[in-house]
Amino acid sequence: MSNEYFYKEFPKTCAPDDFWGQVRRTVHGKPVGEDQITMIVDAVTDGLQLSPEDHLLDLCCGNGALSTRLFSRCSGGTGVDFSEVLIEVAQRNFQKPGRDMYLLEDVNRYLAECKDPERFAKAMCYGSFQYLPGAIAESVLRSLRIRFTGLQRVFLGNLPDRDRIAKFFVDTPVPEGVADDPGSPVGIWRSQAKFSQLAAATGWDVTFRQMPADYYAAHYRYDAVLTPGKLPA
Repeated sequence: MSNEYFYKEFPKTCAPDDFWGQVRRTVHGKPVGEDQITMIVDAVTDGLQLSPEDHLLDLCCGNGALSTRLFSRCSGGTGVDFSEVLIEVAQRNFQKPGRDMYLLEDVNRYLAECKDPERFAKAMCYGSFQYLPGAIAESVLRSLRIRFTGLQRVFLGNLPDRDRIAKFFVDTPVPEGVADDPGSPVGIWRSQAKFSQLAAATGWDVTFRQMPADYYAAHYRYDAVLTPGKLPA
């Protein structure tokens, strides 16, 4: 099944209040515990150096269940996602008009057409960047760097590490081609060295962060924090 199915159709099979199940933030089909969500929120808050004055942009925000916890730590935010069903959940449960908004939009198009990009101080994309095809991922980072001139930091979370792919496929060989397939269940696997090349090519400096050992995916994922770097010629 495609990831488009999982984000546009699968959420309809979940209970209206099964917010983590709707976005597949699960282990063995069960929603992760509150301790895991707290670790994520703390990691993003710390990585972004989130402050009460910041306006936060959340790309591929899903149903807003994670976004709302981070928006509450700053002056508000805007979430963008292409899934009609997930944005409807976000708007129904988490939208705060004039403060927190959730928009149904393709993220690449939103970044290219946003009318007031300079208002965002911080941006994030948690658990979804790896599902963007390579050219789209590059376009997203380039648009953030060139058009969103107020951005100080960008947090890309839960990225699968190609150097540790064997720790995910423990009992089976790594399927041929799966590491480069954005449509696979885990998306594109990039080593930190490969991600550094992508960041540099789009005008960003990058530092990498690791979740605590008791985070459910710490053994094969990492986070990346981007800060404005030298724009390529």
